[in-house]
Amino acid sequence: MVAIGIDLGTVCSCVAVWLKSDVQVIPNEQGSSITPSYVAFTPRERLIGEPAKSQASVNATNTVFGAKRLIGRTFDDVGLQMDLRHFPFSVINQNGKPKICINYRYKKRVFAPEEISAMIIFRMKEIAENFLGCKVDKAVITVPAYFNDSQRQATRLAGEISGLEVIRIINEPTAAALAYGLNNDLKGERNVLVYDLGGGTFDVSILSISEDSVYQVKSTAGNSRLGGEDFDNRLVAYFIEDFRKRYKKEVKSARALRRLKCAAEKAKRLLTSAVEAVVQIESLSDGIDYKGLVTRVLFEELCSDLFKDTLRSVERALMDAGMMKNDIDDVILVGGSTRIPKIRKMLSEYFDGKEPMGSINPDEAIACGAAIHAAMLSGEKNEKMKDLLLIDVVPLSLGVETAHGLMYKVIQRNTPIPCKQVKEITTLEDYQISMTIEIFEGERSLTKDNHLLGVFELHNIPPVPRGVAKVDVTFDIDVNGILTVSARDRSTGNCKSVTIKNVNRLTQQEICRMVTDAAKFREEDEENRRRLEVRNQLETYIYNVKRSVVESLVELSGDECTEMIGECKAAISWLDENPDCLREEYERKMSELLRCWSFKIRMVDHAAHRAKRQRNDSLAYDAENQHTSIEILDVH
Repeated sequence: MVAIGIDLGTVCSCVAVWLKSDVQVIPNEQGSSITPSYVAFTPRERLIGEPAKSQASVNATNTVFGAKRLIGRTFDDVGLQMDLRHFPFSVINQNGKPKICINYRYKKRVFAPEEISAMIIFRMKEIAENFLGCKVDKAVITVPAYFNDSQRQATRLAGEISGLEVIRIINEPTAAALAYGLNNDLKGERNVLVYDLGGGTFDVSILSISEDSVYQVKSTAGNSRLGGEDFDNRLVAYFIEDFRKRYKKEVKSARALRRLKCAAEKAKRLLTSAVEAVVQIESLSDGIDYKGLVTRVLFEELCSDLFKDTLRSVERALMDAGMMKNDIDDVILVGGSTRIPKIRKMLSEYFDGKEPMGSINPDEAIACGAAIHAAMLSGEKNEKMKDLLLIDVVPLSLGVETAHGLMYKVIQRNTPIPCKQVKEITTLEDYQISMTIEIFEGERSLTKDNHLLGVFELHNIPPVPRGVAKVDVTFDIDVNGILTVSARDRSTGNCKSVTIKNVNRLTQQEICRMVTDAAKFREEDEENRRRLEVRNQLETYIYNVKRSVVESLVELSGDECTEMIGECKAAISWLDENPDCLREEYERKMSELLRCWSFKIRMVDHAAHRAKRQRNDSLAYDAENQHTSIEILDVH
């Protein structure tokens, strides 16, 4: 079995594999190395990738994108609420979790973000299997370095729902650094800063690469809610305001906003090489055509605060790593948004003229690194990777709540992983026999300002005065950066492992339902493929018969073929009027036509053949007579 690397992106995803002593980015059926992270639901079928994105403007409310911004979050998350303003599809609150509500086959369906992500991961798996010609069952999946425990767990679950064994969750900048190091065959010790600005997330990581190929992450910082989509949204807001000022009309419909978003994205890409871009949209709102102009300077002004925010994360990462700007040997750019000229210029100026490295494709680097790591974990024996070792870090501090809502940090941020820490806590009240342990992550001193990961109860504590009972709380972070917590009552010697019930995590029942639904969707997709194949066969048969009959008109009179041509036209009309038939209906129609037309086609062919033979005989006779008369003339 083959293990692949998947870069599960907010806007686009990419898949790669280690093949023939090198990493290979796998193109999709359109020949592109990246696939849009879009899933669309129509009355007929489910679409994933480019087909889903291409119809988004006409099916905005049922086309889901940006699921990565929802995954592992609570519905009342402030950042999530801000993101909801830009989604044309409906996101509802279901038991404190965001769920995506769409219409599929004329029925209302509700999906968790994990399910949408699983569909995209399955599509990447499918692309890999088509390319390799064999089954793929294992994968390394990347996540932003600043993803918290809930988001990492949810991403792992999405991979499992898709039918993959997720052998490792790896941070995106770490994967990019791995690809960069292997691609450039680095010699000697180097400090590398990875600036990863994708479609929906931003990360900056500093890694130290030793002479013996040990990649150690020194620090990480970033914003899991900043990326290219935010730049698009600034342009959309500008165009909406421009439209309102010029025409005194509002742009409100989901379809109009989606069309404007697509136009803004194209304009942003054009401004990478051009100094200005024109946006033209027919009948944007109330039948009014819109034509807008945006210059590169204006675009940079609209997004200037977002660009500057990324530099603050760079400064923080340097400070946490204990480094100065001149300690950085290489600046690696990752993510499609790093193609923006202002970003490159800003970084070059910040690092005193040092030009960012452009030796790796920013869209493909993360998937390549994930594929390299997947090969390492699968036991691949190759000279290039034999000494490679990755040491990642904890992105956020982890701890428990103590008296008065204080955050007691058990594991500090940027601690190398895997790691394990044990801290002692005690009771706060006399004769307390149970303890509520709340697990948080974040850097604020009060837990109310940090992110709650989970809560569990420890019972049967001996009833003793306050402060006497001693409980050891163990925080254990595995190589995927995923946390488990256990508690041990030291006074009695009882040791009990406690699994955190995360407030964002799904129940086992929900997980089982998602896995079952994913299998059903795959069955539906396969059945839809077979249905369309049968329909295409039927359509081809009808047109072939029609062409054959029309060609027979050369040999026969029009009256003999008119009836058959009429029946062919009727069959084509039936196809047009019944685009959503079941496969069995198309098969029945094919059988019916074969039964009705077989004899008629044979009769037409026979008549045409007979007419042709008669015509040829007549021509041959005429030619023979003509030849004889010429001979007689020659004799005279």
